[in-house]
Amino acid sequence: MGDNLLQQSISLMHVKDPLFKRMGASRINRFAVDDERRMRVVEMGGEKDLVEMLKAAKDDKTRKSALKAISALSNSDEAAGALHRAGAIAVIQSTPVSLEDAELNTHKINLLKRFQDLKYDHASPELS
Repeated sequence: MGDNLLQQSISLMHVKDPLFKRMGASRINRFAVDDERRMRVVEMGGEKDLVEMLKAAKDDKTRKSALKAISALSNSDEAAGALHRAGAIAVIQSTPVSLEDAELNTHKINLLKRFQDLKYDHASPELS
């Protein structure tokens, strides 16, 4: 996936329709396979858009899509730091527990554990 396609994927998260948001997050999830690519997403501001997408999500499918992409990015310590600075921890914590989708809950728990393992304070992002 080149820069144009990545930028298009990030732009999809700005569309009002949740289907397009999920498509953008899904593409980012598939793109973020190594640290270099994860940081490319961060350089283009994708981590902030994913956090905003999760924050604004009104349905479990959209939440799960955002959480999966955030999870893929968080596999890089540096990208996890960018997610932390974007306020991901508070947004993930405020994501409602799903009664219908156990996988969504698993992604939420795993992400919070990942940030805890990296010793990020859950209350506020680091200043940098």
